[in-house]
Amino acid sequence: MRFWASVLDRLRLALAVLLVAAAPLIAFADGSIRYAEIVPTEEGYVVNADVELELNPRLVDAVSRGVSLYFTADFVIERPRWYWFDEEIIERRLEFRLSYHAITRSYRLSVGSLHQSFDTLDAAVRTMLRIRNWQIVPLERLETGESYNAALRLRLDTGMLPKPFQVTAIGSRDWNLGTDWMRWTFLAGAPR
Repeated sequence: MRFWASVLDRLRLALAVLLVAAAPLIAFADGSIRYAEIVPTEEGYVVNADVELELNPRLVDAVSRGVSLYFTADFVIERPRWYWFDEEIIERRLEFRLSYHAITRSYRLSVGSLHQSFDTLDAAVRTMLRIRNWQIVPLERLETGESYNAALRLRLDTGMLPKPFQVTAIGSRDWNLGTDWMRWTFLAGAPR
């Protein structure tokens, strides 16, 4: 009898550890990518996407109090191979910084060295969630007529937060905001 009680205790402990380890992964997918496409242009291939993601009250409060939020769009193109793992052709990141300026009472969205100010947080977030003409790869890098796998996601990058917020973000559902990977296959082609 004692043996079975010990086995049950170990199983309960293992299940609890699995649930705790999986909790951040389960809580991550708060949004979705509604639409994504890869378009060939004269300069190369670009990505256009519409993301559906809503800031929770804790994040709205943090940004309104002057804490900058950093979001990262991750994009990957792979060539499928039947004999081995898929070959990664390109991996790109697009980083957004969302901040509030109390003096001007405006929200600022920064992408690299480009900045744009908005009267409301909602307008800044809506602009961030509409990715347009993101240059990802030169035309010559992909072979015309060949099939490739693409994947895209958007996430709150908690590693860029101030240190006290990074500690708070560990294991907190409020700070784990993002989408699942959207995966699709596309055929490389010449610009229209």
